[in-house]
Amino acid sequence: MSVGNIRRDGGKGLKSLFLTTAGGLVSALDLSGRLIAVICLGLMFVALLVNVVLRYLLGTGITWAYEIHAILLPWLVAGGIVIATARGRHIAVTLLSSLLKGRALWLLVLSIQTALFVISISILWSSQPILKASTFQTLATLGVKQVWGYSSLAYAFGAMALIALLEMGQLLAGKHPVEHTPEESLS
Repeated sequence: MSVGNIRRDGGKGLKSLFLTTAGGLVSALDLSGRLIAVICLGLMFVALLVNVVLRYLLGTGITWAYEIHAILLPWLVAGGIVIATARGRHIAVTLLSSLLKGRALWLLVLSIQTALFVISISILWSSQPILKASTFQTLATLGVKQVWGYSSLAYAFGAMALIALLEMGQLLAGKHPVEHTPEESLS
């Protein structure tokens, strides 16, 4: 029951809405990482393939094909970081989490997500001088500022911070962490 905008179900509807919305945002970030990774990998492959074919056929290649990787490779890695974070698939030692259950596991996962959030924000903050300096660096052949490659830092660690924050919110709203057995571990 609700009166105006005040719910009388103890906030369960709001918790459910938050959990659904947070899950949707994490899925959207996962999709953005996959799109970035596929586009970067595809462009790098095509540039390399065309360059190789031109070298064999004409004896000369595309000079910018060597520089495009300075922009696309960081974005490929950033896309992979976001995918791994959204899916909870980073390289991890799961010994402690496989031993814990219930409230102890919940506290461990909340602590890990809090640490990820703090680390991601710290990296975003400390990378500002690098991003500012890269606005003055230009790739010789392409004429593109290197900030376009370095900005992948902001995307990757901004997304990691957002995912960690959403995961913390989901845990506080009642989501239970997944209990892993050693047989299920990917590490």
